[in-house]
Amino acid sequence: MSFKPNGLARAAVRFKPASFAGTFVALMMSALIVAACGVLLETGIRASVPAERYADAQVVAAADQSARVVADTVDGPEESAYPLPDTARVDAGLAAKAAEVPGAATAVPDFTFPVHGGTSAAGGLTGHGWGSHAFTGTALSKGAAPHPGEVVLDADAARTARVGVGDTVALETADGPAGFRVSGLAEAGAGDIAGEAAGEGTGGAGGTAWFADAEASVLAGHPGKADAVAVVAEDGVDPDALADAVGKALAGTGAQVLTGDDRGEVEDHGLAYAKETLFAVGGSFGGIATLVAVFTASGTVALSVGQRTREFALLRAVGATPRQIRRAVAAEALLVAPLAGLLGCLPGIGLAHWWFGQMRDRGAVPEAVEVHVSGFPLLAAVGVGLLTALGAGWAAGRRPARIRPGQALAEASVERLRPGVVRTVLGLAAVGGGSVLAGVAASAAGSDAANASLGVVMLFMLAVALLGPLLARLCAALFGLLLRGGGASASLAAANSRTNARRLASAITPIVLATAFASTLVFMHTSESHVASEQLRAGVTADHVVTAPAGLCADAADRAARLPGVDAAVSLLDTQVLVPVRGGGETSLQGTATQGVSGPGAQLAEVQDLDVREGGLERLGPGRIAIDKTLATATDTGLGDKLPLHLPDGTKAAPEVVAVYGRGLGLPAVTMDRASLDGHVTSAFADTLLVSGGEAAPLTALGEVTDASGYALAQNVDREFGAWANYTMAAVLGGFAAVAAVNTLVMTVLDRRRELHTLRLVGSTRRQMLRMLGWESLLVSAAGVALGTAIAMITLTPMMRGLTGEFPHVPPLLYAAFAATAAALTLAAVTLPARTALRTRHG
Repeated sequence: MSFKPNGLARAAVRFKPASFAGTFVALMMSALIVAACGVLLETGIRASVPAERYADAQVVAAADQSARVVADTVDGPEESAYPLPDTARVDAGLAAKAAEVPGAATAVPDFTFPVHGGTSAAGGLTGHGWGSHAFTGTALSKGAAPHPGEVVLDADAARTARVGVGDTVALETADGPAGFRVSGLAEAGAGDIAGEAAGEGTGGAGGTAWFADAEASVLAGHPGKADAVAVVAEDGVDPDALADAVGKALAGTGAQVLTGDDRGEVEDHGLAYAKETLFAVGGSFGGIATLVAVFTASGTVALSVGQRTREFALLRAVGATPRQIRRAVAAEALLVAPLAGLLGCLPGIGLAHWWFGQMRDRGAVPEAVEVHVSGFPLLAAVGVGLLTALGAGWAAGRRPARIRPGQALAEASVERLRPGVVRTVLGLAAVGGGSVLAGVAASAAGSDAANASLGVVMLFMLAVALLGPLLARLCAALFGLLLRGGGASASLAAANSRTNARRLASAITPIVLATAFASTLVFMHTSESHVASEQLRAGVTADHVVTAPAGLCADAADRAARLPGVDAAVSLLDTQVLVPVRGGGETSLQGTATQGVSGPGAQLAEVQDLDVREGGLERLGPGRIAIDKTLATATDTGLGDKLPLHLPDGTKAAPEVVAVYGRGLGLPAVTMDRASLDGHVTSAFADTLLVSGGEAAPLTALGEVTDASGYALAQNVDREFGAWANYTMAAVLGGFAAVAAVNTLVMTVLDRRRELHTLRLVGSTRRQMLRMLGWESLLVSAAGVALGTAIAMITLTPMMRGLTGEFPHVPPLLYAAFAATAAALTLAAVTLPARTALRTRHG
C-alpha cells in the first residue's frame, strides 16, 4: 500500500484543521519527551571528564573502581559493574615495575588523603606524596624536599599554621597526631590546584601538604597501597605504545592501564555516579516517559480519526474503497508526524540541557561533563512519533474502512454501545495482570516491591485506555446521581456524558494518566521522607551532635567523654558498602548507608536508638555487624547469618549479623565497628559525634554543635536532590500528560460545535450551555482524579509497605493542589474554546 498523500488526506488536513492541530501537538509533545530523555541517555553513555591532576602523566595504572557481579541470564552469564563508594587502591610497589618500562621517564605512586592542622579541628589540608610533583607541576619555592618525619607546605597552609622552614608543625593523619619538621615551602602546580579545587573527596580544601613518599601510604591509612601509579613518558614516546608496555609489565596485578580521558575517571569518582544518574533519568525514566508519550499520542490520533467517522461513512457511501480510507489515514500521519517530530525535537534538546544543568548545579554530575547531542535520539523521537501515528491511525481506521457504508453512517450518528470483544478481553486481562502484580508487590520487599509496582501502574493505565468507554459510562452514571440537584444544565451534562461515553473516555484518560504518574512519583518521595524523618528524630537520642566540615579529630569521642556531666560520647564515620540483593530474579549490588562506630555497641545505644528487633548491639565488633530489617529481608539474611558485602574500597567481607533493627531508613542501614573500616576509606576522620549529657559550650572546641532536632533538619536537607529528582520527573511527566489532557479536551469541544449550535437553535442560552460544559468538565476532572488516585494508591501501598513498612503518606494540601490543578485545567480547556465557538457563530 502506497503512503503517498492522496487528495483525501490533503483535503482532510485543509478542512479539519482543529482535529489535525490536536494530533500535531500530541505528536510534537511526544517527540519532545523522547528527544530529551534520549539526549540524557546518550550523554550518560558518552560521558567523560578530562584528566586534570593526571594531565601530564600520559599513562595511569589504577585499580578497577567497580565491583562486578556475574549473573546467569537467558543469554548466558552476564557481568554487571557497580561503582565503588570509595577508592580502590593498587600496590605502591607497582611504580618501580612501571618505571623500568622502556619509554617511561618516571613512575610515581600517587596518594591523596585528608590531614588535620594542629591549630584547629576544622582546619583541613589535602595530603600528597612529594613524588607527585613530577606530574603536577608543583615546585619548591624555599627549602628542600621532605624526608620521613618532614613536610612541605604551600603558602596558605604555612601562613595559617604560622610556621616557616625549619619549624615544627603539629598535624594529624590516619596514623595519628605527630609533629613534622617543615622542610620547605612549595607553590602548588596545576595538577594539585585542580585537585584542591575539587576537594579530592578528602574534605580538605584549605591548603596542601606534601610528605615523603616512603611514609605517605602509612599516613594515608593504607600501608603499601597507592591511589594510582602515574607514569610520565619520555619526550617523543607515543602514549598508547607506552600504555601497552606498562600493561605487559603489570600483567596479573589487577591494575588497569589508562590513557586519555579514561584517566579522568580515576581522579573523579563522581563520573561513575553521574553515569548512573543519567542512565536512570534517560533510560529507566525515559522508557516510562516514552511509553506514556506513545500511549497519549496514540489516543489523540485515535480520537482525531474517530471524530471523522461521519466523513468516512459518507466517503464509503459515495464509493470510496476500504483501501482508499486506510491509505488516507496513513497518508495523514505522513503529513503531520514528521514535521511535528522535528519541531518537538528543538524544545526537547532545550529540556535536556536545562535538566542536565540542574543536575550539574546540584553536584550530581561533574562540572567537566558536557551534554552530547547527536542525530540518534532525535531520529528516534521522530521515528517513534511516526510509528505511533501510523499504528494508532491504522487501528482506529480499521472499523470505518471495513464495515458496510450504511452501518458506518448509522454508527456515525449514534455511538455504538457495545464495546469491541477484543478490546474488552484485553482490558480485563490488564486488570487481572495489574491485580496479580499488586499482590506480588504486597508480599515482596525492597526492590522487588518497587519493580512489581511499576508494572502495576502500567497495566492499570492500559486497562483504563482499553476499558475507557465502560469506565466512562460507569462514572457518568455515578456522577449523574450526584448532579440531579444541579438543575437542567447539570442533568443535560450527565445525559451527554452517558450517551457519548467514548468521547468522555478520551477526555478522562489523560487526566487519569497525569494524576496516576505524578501522584506515584511525588507521594513515593513524601512517604519515604516522612518515614525517614520520623525514624531520624526518634533514633537520635543524644543531647548534642558535633560535626566538622573536614571531619572530627581522632580523639574527639575521648575528649568529649572526659567533659563534666557527659554520660556517653560516640563518634560515627559515615560511608557506604555494597550489598548483593535479589530483585527481579537477578542479583545486583545495592549501595547501602553504613556507620562505623568508635565505641562498643552498648555505648551506642545510649546516644542512638536503632529500634533493635532481634539480637543486641553489645556483640558489635570485628566481623560482626547490625543491619536494618528491610535490608535483612532483601538479602534473605537473619540473625547469626553471614552477610556477604563489599567494603567501601571493594574489599570483600562476610561479617556475621548480630542484630536486626527497624530504623534503617532514617539512620544508616548497616552498623559496624569503626576498626573494620580502617584501610578501606579515604578519610579516617569521623563525621559525627553524638554526646549524651553535659553542656554544649565545651564541645564547640571540637566542631559545630547542634541538638538532635537541628541535626535531623540538616540530614533532611541532604536528601534534597532525591526530592528534586522525583518532583522534576513528576513535573515533566505530569506536565506532558496535562498538556495532552488540555489538547484532547480542546479537540473534543471544537468537534462539538455543531451540537452546541443546535442547542442554541432550540432555545438554550449561552449561559446555560457554558454551565452545562462546566458540569461536564467537573465530571471529567473528578472521574480522572478519582481513577488516577486509585491507581496511584494501588501502586504505592505495596511499594511503601515493602520499602518502609508503612502506608503511603499523602500530604492533604499537596493532594488538594493536584486535584485543584486538574479541575482548573479541565474547566479552562472546556470553557475557553466553547466561548470562542459560540461567539464565532452568534457574535
